Amino acid sequence: MQLRKPFAVLFAVLLILLLAASVRAIPGLTQSGAPQAAPKSKPAPPPAALIDINHAGVDELSKIPGMTPSWAGRIVRFRPYRTKRDLLDHGVLPSDVYDRIKDAIIAHRGEQ
Repeated sequence: MQLRKPFAVLFAVLLILLLAASVRAIPGLTQSGAPQAAPKSKPAPPPAALIDINHAGVDELSKIPGMTPSWAGRIVRFRPYRTKRDLLDHGVLPSDVYDRIKDAIIAHRGEQ
C-alpha cells in the first residue's frame, strides 16, 4: 500500500512529460499555439504541361529540370508504368531524383 503512492506520482510526472513532448512535436504550432502559415511551394504545372513517362522519349524527358539523360534512359528502358510512383517502387530512380521531377511527370496508360 505504501508503494502505490510513489508509483502514482512517478506515473503522473511521466504522463505530464509525455504530453508536453507531444505538444512540442506538433508541426506548425508557434509558442502562442496559433498555427503558422504553411511554407510556400511552387505551383504544380497544368496537366497539359506534364510529361508522360510511358510515351515520352529520352530527349523530352531530359528537358525536365533535374533530369539527366541517363535517368531518362532508365525511365524509357523499364516501361510501362501504372503510376509515376512506380519509378521509386521498382528502383528505376533514387528518391532524390524522383522528388525533383515528380511534379513535372505523369503516367498515362494505353495509347496516345
